[in-house]
Amino acid sequence: MADTVEPRTSRGLRDLLPAEMLARQWMIDTIRGVYELYGFVPIVTPAIEYLDVLRGSSAGSEAQQSIFTVRNPEKEELGLRFDLTVPLARVIAQYRDLPRPFRRYQVSPVWRADKPGPGRFREFTQFDLDSVGVESEIADTEIIAGMCDTLRALRVGPFRVRFSSRGILNSLLAYASLSAEQGADVFRVLDKLDKVGPEKVRLELTTGYVDASGDPIPGVGLSSEAVDKIERFLQIRSDDRREVVAQLRDLFAGVEGAEAEIAVVEKISNHLYSLGYGEDQVSLDLSIARGLAYYTGPVFEAILLDAPQFGSVFGGGRYDGLVMRFLGEKVPAVGASIGVDRLLAALVHLGKAGHQKSTAKVLITNMDPALADDYVAMTWELRRAEIPTELYLGTARGPGKQLKYADAWGVPIAVLYGSNEKEKGIVTLKDMDAGRQRAKALANRQEWLGERPGQREVPRDGLVAAVREMLDQIEA
Repeated sequence: MADTVEPRTSRGLRDLLPAEMLARQWMIDTIRGVYELYGFVPIVTPAIEYLDVLRGSSAGSEAQQSIFTVRNPEKEELGLRFDLTVPLARVIAQYRDLPRPFRRYQVSPVWRADKPGPGRFREFTQFDLDSVGVESEIADTEIIAGMCDTLRALRVGPFRVRFSSRGILNSLLAYASLSAEQGADVFRVLDKLDKVGPEKVRLELTTGYVDASGDPIPGVGLSSEAVDKIERFLQIRSDDRREVVAQLRDLFAGVEGAEAEIAVVEKISNHLYSLGYGEDQVSLDLSIARGLAYYTGPVFEAILLDAPQFGSVFGGGRYDGLVMRFLGEKVPAVGASIGVDRLLAALVHLGKAGHQKSTAKVLITNMDPALADDYVAMTWELRRAEIPTELYLGTARGPGKQLKYADAWGVPIAVLYGSNEKEKGIVTLKDMDAGRQRAKALANRQEWLGERPGQREVPRDGLVAAVREMLDQIEA
């Protein structure tokens, strides 16, 4: 006998079983519907890119260091993509005849060789939408509006899209007398503000600290005066976006170039007001930095107010320099990405992801081999009426075990049909959930057998109509 292999998955990877996949497919289909309503079109790119395409993409040192490297039979240096934006930039440069603006969406897995932990995986799925080749701030407005409409379509409950601008953060560097080189570290630390809090952000911007696990977090080495100015900037907060703009103008008065950057976020805010997206959905939050270094303008992210512990579930920004690596020319672009796994985990936590285990709405039980043709005929009759149906093909013959099978998969309706039903010209339909709920209230099996809760007999030639009626009642 050959040696057996232990079934296992590599660290940071996981299997997705039917219940989670069905919830995920519902979520992806819902998101796709919003993106296509906005006129975005789908693309797919390879999971593997040349390593020089992925490296040096201004994505930031953390993303660069987390690339999974691979080799093909030709011994070329390749890597698994760590996001969907860098491959998009490569596509724009490679296919020069694509009409611009090019407005695409893509849902695909990405890989990062991070340290796995609770809720943190090395393979996860992103769902992006991007507009490439448009400078207008209306494109940024459209992405933010799309974020709001997507979260509403997913019925996530209350949420908040927060936006700011890398241009404003660059003005902060000038205000605090910091260099662009220092800025990369400053933005990286500011991006942790919600996660670690203001005290640890101040420590990391200055001397550093030791975190709860005992790992040293090195400091950036800024002066107390510079950090004081950064904190003054972060203290600008208001429930009114207009008030944030006014305070920002006061703080940055005299800072060269700041007014132009403030004007951009003010225009976006005004567009959002005109479209009906008020502060209950979108706030101007100057602490938003976003971790990836390729952002050049407005940046945005969304949080769920009933599940803030999940952090940002949807984020993005403007990245006008990313395509330049390939074409040598500036190509304006803006987009956002949903972390499908994180958002799904949040929806499960909130009880909003659904509990569907099977795609079938009906199970045709299979109790009498002599009636095989009848069972097959009923199955295809329902399928041709576009009612998802499964014919039981397992080894159990009695109705009890077949009904347990339907219950295990959460199939809402079971069809019972034997020689007695055939002789009478009827079928028995069983509402699985109604039967289960009623059975809890009955004292014993004899009562259950006498009442047969959740069951009804219908004419055989009325099967489709009766099943549709039951499904309408169940799903109402």
